[in-house]
Amino acid sequence: MLSFFREYKFFAIFLFFLSAIIVTIIYNVLTPKKVLPVYQPTMVNFEMVDSTLQYQSKYHKIADFSLINQNGDTVTQKNYEDKIYVADFFFTTCQTICPIMTDHMAQIQKATLTDEDIMLLSYSVTPEIDDVDQLKRYAIEKGVIDEKWNLVTGDKKQIYELARKSYLAVKTDGNGDEYDMIHTENFMLIDKKRQIRGYYDGTQPEDIEKLLEDIKILKNEG
Repeated sequence: MLSFFREYKFFAIFLFFLSAIIVTIIYNVLTPKKVLPVYQPTMVNFEMVDSTLQYQSKYHKIADFSLINQNGDTVTQKNYEDKIYVADFFFTTCQTICPIMTDHMAQIQKATLTDEDIMLLSYSVTPEIDDVDQLKRYAIEKGVIDEKWNLVTGDKKQIYELARKSYLAVKTDGNGDEYDMIHTENFMLIDKKRQIRGYYDGTQPEDIEKLLEDIKILKNEG
């Protein structure tokens, strides 16, 4: 009996490993791959969407822009070409949600520091206050790494139209000024095709953890 087992020992080991490989392949085939949604205007709270876009159900992308960062350099979509990035809207003198959001953006910066596919982008909603010098002081204070994270300022109309018509991220405040907005805590995850793939509460630690997990899912999409 012992000689029988010795004779077929290697065959049994081979059969075991073959079975394990087959089970793994079947599991991977039957387990659906996680894919993030592609957000369209019809999928977002209508209060956050410009009236001209509220019925658009496909083809939505982030518009081109040209703004100035904390170093006085021009930043455009070209800087984010073939990148996954996280965007938000803030202002440096905000004392409520902005400090929390900025700290959480710094956390994302640290978590993705060695990943060249990932960048960050923060738009100032008070460009008349947040000039280059002000953004630079803020960037130094918050530990912004220039190659990873742009804080941008510039034409107020352009910034507000991006917020309202591209990122679908803010409400107007109803005071009669077309270019005033109700600031929100939204972080947006943008893919390499300039599509919105996720919305997150930038003040909530659990949302930041989910965002980091979603970045991994997005990278696995290829």
